[in-house]
Amino acid sequence: MKTTNPSKTPADAPAPTAVKPQLIIAVLCFGALSAALMQTLVLPIQIELPRLLHAAASDTSWVVTATLLGGGVAMPVAGRLGDIIGKQRVLVGSSVILVIGSIVCALSTSVWPMIGGRFLQGIAMGFIPVAISMVREVVPAHMASTAIATLSATMGVGGAIGLPLAAWIAQDYNWHALFWVSAGLAALMVVATTFLVPNVSDGHPASIDVVGAISLAIGLIATLVGISKGNEWGWASTNTLLCVVGGLLVLVLFGRYELRQQDPLVDLRTTARRPVLLTNIAAMLIGFGMMAQSIVVPQLLEMPKATGYGLGQSILEAGLWMAPGGLMMMFLAPVSSKLMTTVGARITLAIGAGVIGAGYLVALFMMSAPWQLLVASCISMAGVGIGYAAMPTLILENVPPAEAGSGVGINTVMRSIGTTVAGAVMASLLTSRTITLKPGTPAIPSSDAFKLCFLVGAVAALVGGAIALTISGRRPKRAEPARDDLALAEA
Repeated sequence: MKTTNPSKTPADAPAPTAVKPQLIIAVLCFGALSAALMQTLVLPIQIELPRLLHAAASDTSWVVTATLLGGGVAMPVAGRLGDIIGKQRVLVGSSVILVIGSIVCALSTSVWPMIGGRFLQGIAMGFIPVAISMVREVVPAHMASTAIATLSATMGVGGAIGLPLAAWIAQDYNWHALFWVSAGLAALMVVATTFLVPNVSDGHPASIDVVGAISLAIGLIATLVGISKGNEWGWASTNTLLCVVGGLLVLVLFGRYELRQQDPLVDLRTTARRPVLLTNIAAMLIGFGMMAQSIVVPQLLEMPKATGYGLGQSILEAGLWMAPGGLMMMFLAPVSSKLMTTVGARITLAIGAGVIGAGYLVALFMMSAPWQLLVASCISMAGVGIGYAAMPTLILENVPPAEAGSGVGINTVMRSIGTTVAGAVMASLLTSRTITLKPGTPAIPSSDAFKLCFLVGAVAALVGGAIALTISGRRPKRAEPARDDLALAEA
């Protein structure tokens, strides 16, 4: 696609393009949603993976972890690459990687090729922060807030609808069909981003910090592996301590190295600015809040009715009960945009965190029927949608344009760290208070364990909201006419 030159347009205007802004945002949302689906694609068949791949459960658990690791590495690196060589090129590259990873998984019959393919699928999640940081370059300013809110919501929406979709495909078709479907979606991403997303001249001449990228990858992978495997290996085990301590040490060395570079992968001085730093801390806590309910609620729905508190739902039924919560995030994008233009992104983030906390408190007292958990999930995910919409806006307001992609990428990584910590914490809480239905049967979480999880999720979200209130605010701009925002929401 022909490259446009934004230097001929005002600083606050998008680069000229023949493609309608609504269509560009629709393509970016489709791509981000498809990439986010990879998070939950294999969860319905996770328990069957040892049999399907002829491997030990300890090995097949990496099929899930690999995607998390790939995303953690890719998001800041993809964001920085977008700042240097242009965002549209990185979007196309991420889509191609998703095609390759999906085909590798679809053809795999053993565990290690599957893990490699899943790692590539995780790398493709670098599409999301690049798409978010590109919005202000391709849509009018009065549409940007709604567009960012909608794109930010796709991370939660993809995870939420991915579970029932994957359960249905795995239940009615061969499990390889999961990956052929993801390959088809990725192929559409390649075509759409190539021909419908404008290749604006948004690159900023700089060298690619290869050493920084490698050290960041090593530090993030080691730390995330240690956190995600802590319950399995034991928190005091040598493997866990080596991963967590070693990973953190590498990240410290990465920080010292970056401070000496002229073109760092991540400008830590910018990242350390109070608004950016506090937004990233809040992102971690809100990411914790999102993942906690995504882990706990399905288990409660699927728990046997014989426990007296379990709801006896199948995997597919549990996924369907969870799906409306994810869709709620998308529906609230215009509301999030309206809040940001009236009270500002800082207050919007705090409101989102408060709504998440309220959802957990509802679940604490309403967990005796599937519809009650549906209500609680919808409330929590509404808060996630509001909070996720505000975070990129706060980042983009406080980082230079030349670092927009890497800034949003780091923020997305902080969300991912929050979700990883949530997985470890929720697993520990659910195993801290257990019961046995019959002698000789495995222990299962008690009702009190689920309540404790809901309480911890509420506290994390509310602390995130309190931190958001300490971020220095920026006076919201006067709202533009809403017709374009409504047209974008309809698209």
